Amino acid sequence: MDLVLEVCDTIFFDKVYAQLFPKTQEWPMALIKTLGLSPSPILAQQSSKLLNGTTLFNTIKSSAGGVSLNQIMQASTQHVYGEEPFLMSPSNYAIGSLFDRTNPLRQLISLTIIVSVFGFILYLGTASLSYAFVYDKETMNHPKFLKNQIRMEIKQALSAIPFMSFLTAVCFVLELHGYSKLYWNLDDYPRWYLWFQFPLFLMFTDCGVYFIHRWLHNPLVYKTLHKPHHKWIVSTPFASHAFHPVDGFLQSLPYHIFPFVFPLQKVSYILLFMIVNVWTVMIHDGEYLARDPIINGAACHTVHHLYFNYNYGQYTSLWDRIGGSYRKPEDELYDKSLKNQRSTWKEQSRKMEAIVKVVEQGDDRVYLHSDKKDK
Repeated sequence: MDLVLEVCDTIFFDKVYAQLFPKTQEWPMALIKTLGLSPSPILAQQSSKLLNGTTLFNTIKSSAGGVSLNQIMQASTQHVYGEEPFLMSPSNYAIGSLFDRTNPLRQLISLTIIVSVFGFILYLGTASLSYAFVYDKETMNHPKFLKNQIRMEIKQALSAIPFMSFLTAVCFVLELHGYSKLYWNLDDYPRWYLWFQFPLFLMFTDCGVYFIHRWLHNPLVYKTLHKPHHKWIVSTPFASHAFHPVDGFLQSLPYHIFPFVFPLQKVSYILLFMIVNVWTVMIHDGEYLARDPIINGAACHTVHHLYFNYNYGQYTSLWDRIGGSYRKPEDELYDKSLKNQRSTWKEQSRKMEAIVKVVEQGDDRVYLHSDKKDK
C-alpha cells in the first residue's frame, strides 16, 4: 500500500500536513516527544534523502533509449516507507510538517482516509454496475425481501466502511514499516512464484475466511457481530459490504495476514485487493452462473443467506466439504424458469423459517411483501 500512499502524499497529504502542523511553529517539546514527531533541527539527513532521492518516474523520463517493463520491475524500493522516494519526486511540503511521512500516526490517518474513499468508490461502483446489468430485479418479489432493503444495505455498508478502513489501516502501517514480506523487484523471488502467489493467496485466504466465518456463527458472537449481515435473507449486490465493521474486518484478516507470512509482489497485492472486493459483490448478486462443484459462487452463498449454517467458504467449497457444512444449491436456482416461481420461493421460505427459529430464536425482520399471501 506504500505505492498508493506515496502518490497521495505527493499530490495531497504532504501539503495538508505541512499547513496544519508546520515545523516552523513552536510546539511543546513534551507533545513532540509523546507523538514521536520531528522538530526542524532533527532528521535533516533523512529530509535530504527524501528530496534528492532518485525516483522511478525520473529514471523513466531521463532514459533516452526508454526503459523496459522488466527494468521498471527490477527497481529497488524502500524498506521503510517515507525515508526515500520511490515513484514520485516530493515537493518541499514533504519535509515541512512535524508529522513527516514516516510518522505512524500520520500514516494511520492518511491510510484510513484513502481506504475509506477507495472503499466507497469500489463498493458503490461495482455494486451499482452489478445491480444495473446483472442482478435479477424479479428477486425483489421474493417473500423474504425486506422493506427498504437496498437503502438499508447501502446505509449499513457506508457506515461500516470507515471503521473497517481504520482497522485495515493498522495492518497497512505495519507493512509500511517493513514488517511484511511485500516486495517490488521481480528478481527477489523466482519468476514462477510471481504466478504461484495468486493461487497460494486464494487457497490461504479461502481457508482462513472459512474458519473465521464459521466462528462468527457461534451463538456467543453471532447476534452481536454477524447477525447484521444476515439481516439480508435474499441479498442484492449492495449487501456485499453491509457488515458490522468488526465482522467485516475479521473476515478480511486472512488477506492481511498473508503478506506477513508469504512473499507478495506489491502490484499483485493491489490487484488482489480489488479482486477480493469485486468477488464479494459477485457472490451477493443472485446470478447463478457457476454450477461448479468446487467454486463457491453466488448460488452457494445464496444458500448461506437462506439457511445460515452452510457454505461458509469464500472462493471454494473445499473447506465446507471437509468441515461437513457444505449444502448443495437446489437445482431450481440454476433454472431461470423455476428460480423465480412462487412455489420455489415458498419452499425456501418454509425451510428458512424453521432454521431462523433455532439460530435467532425468532425473526424480527420486516418484509416488503409480508402483507401478501403466497400464491
